[in-house]
Amino acid sequence: MPKMKTHKGTAKRLRLSKGGKVMRMKAGHNHFRSKNDSSLNSDLRHPVSSTVKKIVKLVKTMTGKNARG
Repeated sequence: MPKMKTHKGTAKRLRLSKGGKVMRMKAGHNHFRSKNDSSLNSDLRHPVSSTVKKIVKLVKTMTGKNARG
């Protein structure tokens, strides 16, 4: 059976941390940020984690990272 292809959109948007969390960036940080509060802009700079097991399993399958390492 051939290898599964990596879902490139998922691989570009999400990454896995060493602890197994799915890290993603929040939406809305590309343009029109000058009218936002500075604390909101600061929050948009940092990734957000998700530990929901169903999502983590799906992302691992789609990105081709079933084995940690």
